[in-house]
Amino acid sequence: MNPGASSGVAIVAIGRNEGERLKLCLRAAMRDAKTVVYVDSGSTDLSANYARSLGCHVVELDQSRPFSAARARNEGFACAMARMPDTQYVQFVDGDCELAEGWIEQAANTLAERDDVGVVCGRVREVHPEASAYNRLVDLEWRQPPGEALTSGGRFMVRARVFKEVCGFRPDVIAAEDDEFSIRVRRQGWKIDLLDAPMASHDAAITSFRQWWRRNRRAGHAYAQVAALHGGGNERYFIRDRRRILIWGLALPAAALTAAPFMRGLSLLALPCLYGLQFAHIARGCLKRGWTRRDAWAYGFFTVISRFPALQGLLEYNWRRIRRQKMTIIEYK
Repeated sequence: MNPGASSGVAIVAIGRNEGERLKLCLRAAMRDAKTVVYVDSGSTDLSANYARSLGCHVVELDQSRPFSAARARNEGFACAMARMPDTQYVQFVDGDCELAEGWIEQAANTLAERDDVGVVCGRVREVHPEASAYNRLVDLEWRQPPGEALTSGGRFMVRARVFKEVCGFRPDVIAAEDDEFSIRVRRQGWKIDLLDAPMASHDAAITSFRQWWRRNRRAGHAYAQVAALHGGGNERYFIRDRRRILIWGLALPAAALTAAPFMRGLSLLALPCLYGLQFAHIARGCLKRGWTRRDAWAYGFFTVISRFPALQGLLEYNWRRIRRQKMTIIEYK
């Protein structure tokens, strides 16, 4: 182990009206690093003032340009490098997350010892999974096996030179920007390692169906945009996800409705059966992973119906692209 590895770490936190969650985030960051940058995307809750009071370096994004997590992280990285030019590693964290004690040292040591690894991330847990069914779903999504990964998620530690090598995030990618970034990192020959260690706690704060719908609408937009950028490679990234959305969210309902007049409505009766089979298939897979029956059924049900808000997001992306409109964020909080 290298006890001094974490001395070359800067932390970049990004947020927008995160309130109490941001306070926990920044206090944990200040505990773990000398250089902490907070990037604010137009908050109205005095987040930037609070960050300054803790001694964080604050970047307030120019509101004349569209906000995105990608843009915020890029500007935060630039500020961190300006403040501490000898930074070796940068930890990115969202304002609704609190870094686990000991994570920074463990992640930095891993990068110091593994020359082939460019990015490390760890386990994330939801702080209030009992607050709503939607929070519980997010908690289930965090359950990924440790080892070499395709993507890091939005919370990770990266070598500063790797971030520069791939030119950071694409600021026009408004969701799944971490997937798009990870693709370019891996194409440069670097590995992404998901450690079997706690990295952060997260507060999704999703308490309504409307929030859940908008989150999945954003996911559909992300699948469409990243597939358009990288779906043509060997990985065909997000192509299967995009296809599932189109089949289950559009093609099957459209086919059933089209055939209904000619089949006296019988085609419409087939839809519940098909969606029921899909639900059973997903739930069975969750049970094989050791999930409880309640979690497996909930995950299966919401995954099936998520195709509809995801379809909305997918169509929204294509409409924006056809009309050459700027890609703007889809917020769910």
